[in-house]
Amino acid sequence: MSDAPTVFEPPARLTLALRSHPLRASLSAEMHVRRLPRFASPARAVQIVTLLGETGEASWRHVCELAARGGLTIAQRAKYAVVPLDDMTLVWERHTEFASYTLLREGSFDVPFDPGIFDPVGAEVLAGIPGEVIRATQIAIAPRDTSRPAQAVLDRWFDPGALVVCDVAGGKARLLSDFKLHADGYGRLLILDQGLEGDEPSQLVTRVQELGNYRNMALLGLPLAQATTPEVTKLEHRLAVLTHDVSERRSEDDALLDELTFLSAELARLAAATRYRMSATKAYAQLSLERLHALDVAPVPGHQTLSDFTERRLTPAVRTCDSFSNRIEDLQRRAGWTSSLLRTRIDIALAKQNRDLLGSMDRRTKLQLRLQQTVEGLSVVAISYYAVALLAYPIKALPGINHELAIALSVPAVLLTVAALVGRMRRHLSE
Repeated sequence: MSDAPTVFEPPARLTLALRSHPLRASLSAEMHVRRLPRFASPARAVQIVTLLGETGEASWRHVCELAARGGLTIAQRAKYAVVPLDDMTLVWERHTEFASYTLLREGSFDVPFDPGIFDPVGAEVLAGIPGEVIRATQIAIAPRDTSRPAQAVLDRWFDPGALVVCDVAGGKARLLSDFKLHADGYGRLLILDQGLEGDEPSQLVTRVQELGNYRNMALLGLPLAQATTPEVTKLEHRLAVLTHDVSERRSEDDALLDELTFLSAELARLAAATRYRMSATKAYAQLSLERLHALDVAPVPGHQTLSDFTERRLTPAVRTCDSFSNRIEDLQRRAGWTSSLLRTRIDIALAKQNRDLLGSMDRRTKLQLRLQQTVEGLSVVAISYYAVALLAYPIKALPGINHELAIALSVPAVLLTVAALVGRMRRHLSE
């Protein structure tokens, strides 16, 4: 009997033939993006992060052109691609607001931060990258158990006053960087392998770079908050003056309402112009702190850690943006309260005017009723007069009676009859 393992092949009846959701494939693919291919130390990498603006189509087209050299095709809505380029690999990721291009090259190196190691492919990749660079980093992963470079060498590579040294990944790697832009336009990151295995080198580089990328994206909200704060301060002072004027009634309510409406519109404009950036800052900061926690940072005596560097710079910026957003929201609420108070006062004044108008109309109605009653009395007399005059003609035609007396006696009867008819008509109209 053969000892070869049996390979299970599902029968045809188990093959899934049900209709899939339109997003099923893309959701499955989404779980496998945002990662670097597996590699081992030593290795070199360079990552460029660019802001996309309104669309990422230009970034996609650029990567398609690079992939076409190797006969690869990238899907229209792809957000991630791994493109082999000669003896190195390009990893492209498209995010909502930015795209990252990572060139990875395995193998030993003599100079850790020499960008020429990626030429000529690196120059071709950089030449057509669309957008504006928000972050660029050179990464060197030293061979396992490489001793820490001498201090004089570190002073040439990094700014001694800003050097960050700490252990990450549970002590399996040591990270060194000053997180500054150098003369070549890149930041520098040195990773000493102290026992990384399997996917750990790629996971470590991914987390460190995502931490820096999200941190920079979070900091984009700080200049906007700082530039807009003076305008918010002016509106805040103006709102205080208007609120005082509303309480003191120092000006016309209509003028106050016009100013409050204009102020509310300005606050709404500022909120609309800054809300997305402030919300993005909060989201990116949260992602940065999550990546920092995943790195499992441990201190190295005598040096600041990555946690110290990140929290000392990122946390105040995020709190400034949060304070700015909360300030605008508070001003909008206060402007709404003041406007509601003023509108209530205007409504009360209008109610009083309407009450006075209704009272005046009631008095005018009563006066018209009295006038109508007077006119009705006169109309009874007038109708009776003409009725008696008409009745006189047949009375005068009767023989053997005193015509004058008969006409005189008909007057009360005619008056009573006309009054009864007019009264009946008035009651009918009232009903």
